[in-house]
Amino acid sequence: MKKILVIGPSWVGDSVMAQPLYHRLHQRHPGLELHVFAPQWTLPLLARMPEVARAHLNPFGHGALRLVERWRVARQLARQGFDQVIVLPNSLKSALIPLLAGIPRRTGFIGESRYGLLNDARELDEKALPMMVERFCALAEERKQPVHRPIPHPSLTVKAEQQGEVVARLGLDMSRPVVAFCPGAEYGPAKRWPAHHFAELARRFAEHGYAVWSFGSAKDSEIGADITRLSGGIAVNLCGATGLDEAIDLMGLARLAVCNDSGLMHVAAALGVPLVAVYGSSSPDFTPPLSEHAAIVNLNLPCSPCFERTCPYGHTDCLEKLQPELAWDAAQRLIETA
Repeated sequence: MKKILVIGPSWVGDSVMAQPLYHRLHQRHPGLELHVFAPQWTLPLLARMPEVARAHLNPFGHGALRLVERWRVARQLARQGFDQVIVLPNSLKSALIPLLAGIPRRTGFIGESRYGLLNDARELDEKALPMMVERFCALAEERKQPVHRPIPHPSLTVKAEQQGEVVARLGLDMSRPVVAFCPGAEYGPAKRWPAHHFAELARRFAEHGYAVWSFGSAKDSEIGADITRLSGGIAVNLCGATGLDEAIDLMGLARLAVCNDSGLMHVAAALGVPLVAVYGSSSPDFTPPLSEHAAIVNLNLPCSPCFERTCPYGHTDCLEKLQPELAWDAAQRLIETA
């Protein structure tokens, strides 16, 4: 039986987009035991992926070398007897532990000149593999072999019993269909649609009989509160009120989601929730929602996508000028075809 370790991504969205890789590895290696080494905040996602037999905590943040601690963690992983490791992040540090653990085959893209650390190093052709999910899946194949297509969409499981418990704990109203808002974006403000646009959209949904719940981490609580205030209390602010595991279950109850290009957008897609994806500084060509039930709204201004965390011109027109009517129209088309 083959045993593979994957060094997982640090971002929630990237962690969701890695699931098709896990699926492909199981196709190629029947009976595979797949482990993932990942940061704390992504572990709830791995618990919802049946392909993952076990998750191991990656305790190292960005910029932390901590070589002695890495050696200790590597020794623990070495006892697992992995046949292969696939390193998804492109950093030098992410390839250190697999080397120290003595894993025989160490696969990944060259990244930060990792020739000495990876013995199955691949060159990335960005034009041939424009999407991140394609780049991940390419590492499931032998060197120079094409990506196996079609690439399946990610699919997260929900826990029905936990859904009911969280709804009761938070006192949420289930008498109306729910629309989920995901107004945050960890990367930066150039990916966040303004609160006043979300609030206007919330009022429109409420007029048509929907409840609106805003999801996000504690870092998003301020924008969640702004949406609640600007919508006259219509949008229920759940930002910071749930962990990611609870957010997954609650979002699974939604009839529709409206999301920035964020980790929770990819979660909504993986839950099969029809979603409107709002793009500003980023591009749907690289990280689109992986779903057959998604509509993308953006303005395609000459200055976008710039891929900057903050607008280099100081106006964020790509989001400020993207009116709620565009998201509303996209939402109605999704609802009609659901």
